[in-house]
Amino acid sequence: MGIISLRIEDELLAEVTSQARELHLTRTEYLRRAIAEMREKIARDLRRRRLQDASRKVREESMLVNQEFAEIEDAPNA
Repeated sequence: MGIISLRIEDELLAEVTSQARELHLTRTEYLRRAIAEMREKIARDLRRRRLQDASRKVREESMLVNQEFAEIEDAPNA
């Protein structure tokens, strides 16, 4: 397991310490969980953005196909 050292504002440190105590966790375990949750949130957000981008591309292609069908349907010799 690796070790990191970080500096945070005294007010934030006090809040972390207080919340960790309320949850019956060490400050270290509290911070580990916070980092893990943030990592998971970022991964979810990135997946959501990729899905939204793919959906947008599919929607644009569908609109083009629909337009082509509309043009064919209106053609007298179709």
